[in-house]
Amino acid sequence: MRSEQPQTIHLKDYRAPDYLIDETHLTFELFEDHTLVHAQLVMRRNPAAGDGLPPLVLDGQQLELLDLHLDDVPLAAGDYQLTDSHLSLQPTQARFVIDSTVRIHPESNTALEGLYKSGGMFCTQCEAEGFRKITFYLDRPDVMSVFTTTLSADKQAYPILLSNGNPIASGEEEDGRHWATWQDPFKKPAYLFALVAGDLWCIEDSFRTLSGRDVALRIYVEPENIGKLQHAMDSLKKSMKWDEEVYGREYDLDIFMIVAVNDFNMGAMENKGLNIFNSSCVLAHPDTATDAAHQRVEAVVAHEYFHNWSGNRVTCRDWFQLSLKEGFTVFRDAEFSADMNSRTVKRIEDVAFLRTHQFAEDAGPMAHPVRPDSYMEISNFYTLTIYEKGAEVLRMIHTLLGAEAFRKGSDLYFERHDGQAVTCDDFVQAMEDASGQDLTQFKRWYTQSGTPRLAVEDCYDAHAKTYTLTFRQSCPATPGQERKEPFVIPVAMGLLDSHGRELPLRLAGEAETAGTSRVLAVTEAVQSFTFVEVPVQPLPSLLRGFSAPVKLHYPYGRDQLMFLMQHDSDGFNRWEAGQQLAVQVLQALVEQQQRGEPLHLDGRLIEALRAVLADETLDQAMVAEMLSLPAEAYLAELSEMADVDAIHIAREFAREAIARELFDLLWARYQRCREASRSTPYAADAAQIARRSLQNIALSYLMLARSEEALDVCVEQFEHADNMTERLAALAVLVNSPFDADKANALAKFAEHFKDDALVMDQWFAVQAACSLPGGLERVQALMHHGAFTLKNPNKVRALIGAFANQNHVNFHRIDGAGYRFLADQVIALNALNPQIASRQLTPLTRWRKFDQTRQVLMRAELERILASGELSGDVYEVLSKSLA
Repeated sequence: MRSEQPQTIHLKDYRAPDYLIDETHLTFELFEDHTLVHAQLVMRRNPAAGDGLPPLVLDGQQLELLDLHLDDVPLAAGDYQLTDSHLSLQPTQARFVIDSTVRIHPESNTALEGLYKSGGMFCTQCEAEGFRKITFYLDRPDVMSVFTTTLSADKQAYPILLSNGNPIASGEEEDGRHWATWQDPFKKPAYLFALVAGDLWCIEDSFRTLSGRDVALRIYVEPENIGKLQHAMDSLKKSMKWDEEVYGREYDLDIFMIVAVNDFNMGAMENKGLNIFNSSCVLAHPDTATDAAHQRVEAVVAHEYFHNWSGNRVTCRDWFQLSLKEGFTVFRDAEFSADMNSRTVKRIEDVAFLRTHQFAEDAGPMAHPVRPDSYMEISNFYTLTIYEKGAEVLRMIHTLLGAEAFRKGSDLYFERHDGQAVTCDDFVQAMEDASGQDLTQFKRWYTQSGTPRLAVEDCYDAHAKTYTLTFRQSCPATPGQERKEPFVIPVAMGLLDSHGRELPLRLAGEAETAGTSRVLAVTEAVQSFTFVEVPVQPLPSLLRGFSAPVKLHYPYGRDQLMFLMQHDSDGFNRWEAGQQLAVQVLQALVEQQQRGEPLHLDGRLIEALRAVLADETLDQAMVAEMLSLPAEAYLAELSEMADVDAIHIAREFAREAIARELFDLLWARYQRCREASRSTPYAADAAQIARRSLQNIALSYLMLARSEEALDVCVEQFEHADNMTERLAALAVLVNSPFDADKANALAKFAEHFKDDALVMDQWFAVQAACSLPGGLERVQALMHHGAFTLKNPNKVRALIGAFANQNHVNFHRIDGAGYRFLADQVIALNALNPQIASRQLTPLTRWRKFDQTRQVLMRAELERILASGELSGDVYEVLSKSLA
């Protein structure tokens, strides 16, 4: 912890390491009250760093140095310099060996970085800079070494001893202890190191690779959760097969392991051959995990497995290049999930999340490019910009080059840089070399922050039968970047005639038509494209599949949006037309509320949704998505100044009107879906997930009627559902209803039944935290004292505090500022326990500029109070300083 300002690290200051580590030999002696770490580093001067022998400076934090040798010669205190963060000494030759022994205390490590204990299990989290809390090392991603690791522990308490690579030896010791040695033959940076020791059970399977090798697959968990692993194992095997088929990537070790950990700051970690997962991202059973949780497990298992190549075999040179591995791998896992489920629905979910959350990040004080120029604490840059926007950048390259050229580029990238730590430029260069296309201007997506705006005008010349689209792109100022150069924006589009038919597309100067959907590359601040032989005035379908992460504006009228909802051949754009229609209608309601007028809902929204509900040919998942109104957070993001109360009132008014006008259609749809659920055994497949999603959103509308018949079906679903998806949805609807006795009964039954399942209790917390009925803060404050809650577990913090501050806008943004004071109190407490989680919980307060003057003053005051609260971690200080700048 520290109160002074952390140093800012700049990309422009990068220099190659003075020394390299060819071999790393580690021995861990694990005890209940301390751990001894013996490290032998086989090192040499880096020929790329220059001549001479500069001092060797190793990273190290919270380490008690017990012994230090240079080439077998013991070093006295005067032979080295030791600070709170570094160990410095002077090598005497270009090749040398460092031996050290340190004592650390994983049993008291609440920050969950480095080596720590989760319950009765030892485990590690070394990304980004946690390895320096394990031993003295060159803790940077461009120092790659071959690791051999030996673990020694009490056999009864820790019968399972795991590390990276393949097991090569094991044996018994005196006093009931045992040991195991693992060797990873592939060079890796320290952030990919992993260690696990515990009393664990596992399920086993195997996978035969394309080349005919059999790989052992093991997923480890604490004994009580052994029945919740099959879905993760199935997901792993699907991932391995998909990566071979789509990217030609084969797994390289003899064994692949996953371990579920209850206390974990992130979702999961791709440590080479030994992935460590937050238990919420690996445990899945129909009785305890929703469909969304099943899909998340599938996606996260795939994501971490795909990292074996896009992150491990080829890693990032420095942390500024973080999106090199994360953006690429998010793109890969999104494509995998699209292939496993509904491609259109997956795209809708990803874009809705991006526009609600990442666009807000782009517009806030923490805005930064996909490849940042600087940072204070790298843990603050595991952001939506790095991950989700980074994935969109890769998607745009895929769109511009085409699938075949993109695959050639990725093959060249992996072949050219296998075993290396490289940069985003190296990736783009491989794409250029494989495709022959110049991506120089495109690379501005890596260096310019903010969300571009794309305004579109059109003009039809009936006499010449030409149709011109004119694009105007701009990007608002962001911290440190006042002016932006034009991006390359791929716009997938089509043209529809008055009957909804797709028109053939031929640009002026082209010899022939090129289908009915194509990609226009907008590269200038103002740029026009003229189509010829257009027989009638068309209606454009723009940004199909959300082909670029931009804010698009075309002056669609509400009748035109209804037309696109019915006729657009692009599934994403049909949903998008419905969202734009809903946004226009809801914004009109907000304005009526602000003027003090009676609220009146445009009937076109009702009729559009009536048509969607009545269309039995539509995918049920699509129907559910189209029935979902834009979230309050998204409506706030679209506002120049968010009126929290007016947005909430307007959206609730619209939901109640839809429920009232479409009750019979919703009732019929619900009953058919529920009957199918009763008669069909649960499966987490695309068809059933779609049916349950429609069933549950229909139920949420029906309950707005506040009728006894709606209450009866809701209680029946809660009481008799054979899966968590339906049970939790019914509970959430009850919690948000006025039926107090029924909701209290349901909450009590749920808690009693699942009191011993930590992850299910997290869902119980989250449902109540997100309830928008009055008294939300007081409910959350009471739940803070529940026996199942603790600030020391990140999942609990996210489920209760995070859900309240991020999802319950109307209660968090209470006009008296009580919600802000509550969050500030929790951040101050978390700062001392777990700085990473503390800094992430700060996000809602950092967006204070988005709100009215009264709320701005209240939010800013809480940020200043946190700043003045005492010694702050670098993570929290950085977010505060940028938010208050």
